[in-house]
Amino acid sequence: MSTNIATQPPYEDGELHRTLGLFSAAAIVAGSMIGSGIFLVTPDAARYVDTAGLLVALWIFTGIMTLLGAASYGKLAAHLPEAGGQYVFLREAWGRIPAFLYGWVFFLVVQTGFLAAVSVAFARYVGVLVPMINTDPLFPLLGDIAMTSEKLLAIGCLVVLTVYNSLGIKYGAFLQNVFTSMKVLALLILIIVGLAFGQNLWGGGAELNWSLAAPAGSTGAEMGFLAMIAIASVGPLFSSDAWNYVTFIGGEVKNPHKVLPKALIYGTLTVVILYLLANLAYINVLSMEAIKTVPDDKVAAVMMSTLFGDTGSTVIALIILVSTFGCLNGLLLAGARVFYSMAKDRLLFHKFGEVNPKTKSPNFSLWAQCLWAILLALSGTYIQLLGYIVFTSLVFYIVTMAGLLKLARRIPDEVNMKTPFDYAIPILYIAGASLLAWYMLFQPETWNVFGTEMLVPIKFTSVAGVGLTLVGLPVYFIWKKLTHKPV
Repeated sequence: MSTNIATQPPYEDGELHRTLGLFSAAAIVAGSMIGSGIFLVTPDAARYVDTAGLLVALWIFTGIMTLLGAASYGKLAAHLPEAGGQYVFLREAWGRIPAFLYGWVFFLVVQTGFLAAVSVAFARYVGVLVPMINTDPLFPLLGDIAMTSEKLLAIGCLVVLTVYNSLGIKYGAFLQNVFTSMKVLALLILIIVGLAFGQNLWGGGAELNWSLAAPAGSTGAEMGFLAMIAIASVGPLFSSDAWNYVTFIGGEVKNPHKVLPKALIYGTLTVVILYLLANLAYINVLSMEAIKTVPDDKVAAVMMSTLFGDTGSTVIALIILVSTFGCLNGLLLAGARVFYSMAKDRLLFHKFGEVNPKTKSPNFSLWAQCLWAILLALSGTYIQLLGYIVFTSLVFYIVTMAGLLKLARRIPDEVNMKTPFDYAIPILYIAGASLLAWYMLFQPETWNVFGTEMLVPIKFTSVAGVGLTLVGLPVYFIWKKLTHKPV
C-alpha cells in the first residue's frame, strides 16, 4: 500500500530520494513524448482520412484521448506516488500477476524496444548530416547481422546516456530540462515558419477540403467512418505516447500529490497543442496530395525543403536530432524505475532493486535496460517487436483506467474521485481506446511502424502482442516457485 508522504520516515540507503520539482517532472512528460513521430506519422494518417478537415479533427481526437489518459493517471499518481508508476497502479488495483505481465513486456519489448528504435533514429539522422554514418556493413556479428557505423553510434548514445544518468536523477533531469526546452523551441520555429510562409490556410495556395466526411472511393470511405478514425489514429496516438513515464519516477518527485497531476497535464497539453499546430503548418505549406505522397513519410523535411531548399532539410535534421536525443534521455531515465519497483516486490532479481549509495539511482536497472536495448538495436528486431506490442500497450492502458474506477469504488476519497466528471474522464478514455483496440484486432488493414520501415498487418501484430504478453504467465509461476514466494 502507499505511504503517506507527509509522515514518511527519513530515507534509508536503499531508497530513491525526492528531489524533482514541477518543471523537471513536466519536462520529462513533454520530453519523453516528443521524439521522431510528429515528423513522420502525418502522411500515413492522411492516406486514410484524405481531407484537411478530417486530418485536423484526427489530431484533435488523439490529443483529447491523450489528455484524458494523463488526467486519469494524475489521480493514480497522486494516490500512489511511488517508483514504478503504471506497474504500481496495476499491482494495487488488480494484483501482482497483471503487474508482472506489464513489467515483463515492458522490459522485453516496450521500454528496450523504444530505446533501440529511438537511438537508431538518432543515428540515422546524424547520417543525414555526416555521410560516413550509414548502414554499410563494417564487420559481421552473427549470421546475416553485421555491425554498421549507424549501429555503433546508436550503441554509443545509449551507453553515454546510461553513464550520465547513473550519476543521479538530478543530472538526468537537468539534461532533460535543457533538451525539452530546445525541442519545444525548435518545434515552435517549425510551426511559425510553416504558418508564416505557407499560403494554403490563407487562401493563396492549394485549395483545402475541410469536410469531415471521407471522399467517395477513398480508403477511409470504403472502411467506414469509425474504422477509418480508429486505424488512422494509431500513428498520431502512439507518436504522443510515453506521457505516463513521469509516473515511473513518482518516488523521486517532491510534493508528488500536487506535482505529478500538474506535470502530467501541463506536459501533455503542451505537446498536444504543438502537434496540432505542426500539422496545421504542414497543411499550410503542402497540399493533401503532397502530404500523402511524401517520400519515406518525411513530411517535416519536405515542408522545410519546399520553403528553403537544402538548408531546410538540414535544419529539420538538426531539429530531429535534438528531439530524439532528448526523448531517449527521458525514456532511459524513467523506465529503469519500473524494474527497481519490481525487484522491491521480489518479482525480479534483487540487483535490480539496488540503489547506488552515492548517486541514489538504480544503476543496475539502468545498465540492464541499456544492454538489452543494445542487443535489440544490433539485431534489428525491435521494429517487429514494437509492431507486436502496440495493441498490448493499449490494452494495459485500458486495464489501468479500469483499475482507477475499481479503486474509486473502494476508496473514492483517496483517489479523489468525487464527482461524475471525475468518473467520466477514465470512462471516455476506455471507450475511445476500446474502439481503437477493436478495429486493430478485427480490421484487415496495415499500418506503418516508424514511417515506412515496415508495413505490418494490424490483426497479426495484435494477436502476436497478446501472445508475447501471455508467455509471461508461466514465467511468473516458475519464478514464484523458484523463489518460494506465495502467488
